Amino acid sequence: QVRLVESGGGLVQSGGSLRLSCAASVGTLSTYAVGWFRQAPGKQREYFAAISRNGAKTFYADSVKGRFTVSRDNALNTVYLQMDSLKPEDTAVYYCNGDLLDYTGSYPFGPALSWGQGTQVTVAS
Repeated sequence: QVRLVESGGGLVQSGGSLRLSCAASVGTLSTYAVGWFRQAPGKQREYFAAISRNGAKTFYADSVKGRFTVSRDNALNTVYLQMDSLKPEDTAVYYCNGDLLDYTGSYPFGPALSWGQGTQVTVAS
């Protein structure tokens, strides 16, 4: 099974930027649509972005639309999340996961892989 590793988190000031990576340490990521999730302390995990297998179709929740951009490089087996104009409410542990059903916007994203460790993003006000 594909194993995903998230990286790129850190501490950033409000208004700053970070780029997260989601890399497949085992297996091929190109066969999966990839979704991004985050979980803040005391809150449920939130699904907020996704990208189709070929990168042509993306989804963003209203909470991140216009500030976050998801992209992928299948040759590098990696999906990226560019986060701009960060806000303190973006503070969370960020995770990625894969869905064997390609993202079309017609069906809910269904995480199919084991969850990784995530990467912590902290936005200071």
